Amino acid sequence: MEWLSAENVVAVGTAVLGIAASGLMLWYERRVPRRKRVGYRVQMDSPIGDDVRSGRAGSRLGLFEETPGMADATLVLLRIENDGSQGITRDDYTGPERHGLTAVFADRTVRGASVTQPTDADHLRDHFTAERGFGYEGNRLRIPRVPLNRGDHFKLLVLLSGGDVGYGIRLTGGLRDGEVHPNRSATPDDKPPLFSRAARTITILLTVCVVTLAAIVVVRDDDPPPVGCERGTLTLTGSTAFAPVLREAAGKYAHDCAGVTITVDPHGSAAGIRDLAAAGARAGKGSPAVVALSDGPKPGGLPQLRENRVAVSVFALVVNDAVPLRNLSTGDVRRLFLGQITNWRQLGGPALPVVLVGRDSGSGTRQVFQRRVLGGRGEIAASSVDCVHKDDVTAPVVRCELDSTDQVLAQVAGTKGAIGYSELNLAAAAKGVHRLDLDGEPASVDALEHGTSAYPYREIEYAYTYGSPPADSLASAFLTYLTRGDGQDVVRTHGHVPCWTPEGLKLCA
Repeated sequence: MEWLSAENVVAVGTAVLGIAASGLMLWYERRVPRRKRVGYRVQMDSPIGDDVRSGRAGSRLGLFEETPGMADATLVLLRIENDGSQGITRDDYTGPERHGLTAVFADRTVRGASVTQPTDADHLRDHFTAERGFGYEGNRLRIPRVPLNRGDHFKLLVLLSGGDVGYGIRLTGGLRDGEVHPNRSATPDDKPPLFSRAARTITILLTVCVVTLAAIVVVRDDDPPPVGCERGTLTLTGSTAFAPVLREAAGKYAHDCAGVTITVDPHGSAAGIRDLAAAGARAGKGSPAVVALSDGPKPGGLPQLRENRVAVSVFALVVNDAVPLRNLSTGDVRRLFLGQITNWRQLGGPALPVVLVGRDSGSGTRQVFQRRVLGGRGEIAASSVDCVHKDDVTAPVVRCELDSTDQVLAQVAGTKGAIGYSELNLAAAAKGVHRLDLDGEPASVDALEHGTSAYPYREIEYAYTYGSPPADSLASAFLTYLTRGDGQDVVRTHGHVPCWTPEGLKLCA
């Protein structure tokens, strides 16, 4: 199915916005308006005496009967908690007094108080001392500057006389960047709601609706497969420089189209052309299920091979990081690869011997280099197998040949004074090497695409088939996908210019 269809984008975008709105609502309620909060709630307000008008006093025994002043006494259980998003320290209380908060009991007189706290908060007990302001006078109970971690709480059991149960009880005091506020009444073990009931209901409904919508639209897979899907097997061979494009494009095509098996087996442009020609000869009639990718046009004498122009590939010269040069003239590059320059100090570099790391004779990258940069001349003959020691002591420099672009990059990165060549995207990602400009022109796909660069080391990437494959074959369908379909995105992602774009049509002409 088309994941980037307008329907899917709208549905998934709606789901993301709905979830983000829910999270933003929670974050705003809990953090933005009041990042530090002390909440309080009255968990019990009960009469003891028989003269309390608003309560239902019962019979008294023991101390409740014998202690003076119990006739109009009440007991209040006050819970004080940090229900904000941040911890509270002693310095966060802003009042000028020693204590931090004050509990005020309207029309009643405080007779005594007891502090309780959870067993995991015994450290709070040490703060409730007279030296830190804990005490009472009249209808006010002074509460010290108690530090409270997020979620911490303690309770005050207060004995009062005078007044009725239900009379106003409030907590006063100030917090830096925060507030002291009443919470809803609750049972002793209840917790305050995370956010308001209305906000909670809206959030749940919104989240359920949008996630359901997104799931229905995205999971439903009733779309037909992409245009051009064909079943069968196919082998892609040839250029190692273009291999990363082939692997990703083949994987995406096989994922979208059922019944497809595509094998990517790159081992050089020339070798791929030979393999394709041999497969065609064995097949006799028809076109074998083989496509060969080549950095540049095929050699002469193979009229049966049909070309498809895929992309413009850009290549780069790479040098070991021990050589700080960033630009070479085309003339200097030719002198290097003809063995006329043996030490980098001859070009203003360090005193390091030149080591030439090239590709085997079947490499399209090498053929493009010789055609576009060396002016059609060949490189000096190989003089080393291990790229370190000269097998031919008469050779002016060490020169070796390797089988793939990855091997060239690894060898150049590990050999001081080494220089080689590579497909641009692979060179840009390699460690231990850096690219060289040619005649002041950097290896840049963007500059080439916009017509602002005369950089020479570039070539058209061709896809060859043996004859014309049937229109309903996997080879034909995959080539269409690669050159005109979604495969163009893969080509561009790997640093090549697709031939069937407006810019590519000019470069591939």
